[in-house]
Amino acid sequence: MAFTKACSESDIAIGDKKRIKVGDQTVLVFHLEDGFYATAASCTHMFAPLARGKINDGCTLVCPFHRAEFDIKTGEVQQWANFPPGIAQLTNMLRKQKALATFPTKVEDGAVLVDV
Repeated sequence: MAFTKACSESDIAIGDKKRIKVGDQTVLVFHLEDGFYATAASCTHMFAPLARGKINDGCTLVCPFHRAEFDIKTGEVQQWANFPPGIAQLTNMLRKQKALATFPTKVEDGAVLVDV
């Protein structure tokens, strides 16, 4: 693995995210209050596009499809899929909780680098 430029610091406002192709991997790069973070771009529940999700409480990513919640910094599941009621419980029988992959990031000379 090697750090690869994903974007410039100015490309993502604080509190926002951007879907970016880094090498062969598509990731989400987040600009939070305390720096940049990168995660997998698809939900571990049913592979929904997390770029359409929203950021809650400054560091929680909510999946737009079934409302699974992940800690952006660690990828840990904070709440597993729970929507729509009944159907989510059925799909959860097939897809057990799984953390979201995260990738190391660093900033050098105004560039956000991700190690994928």
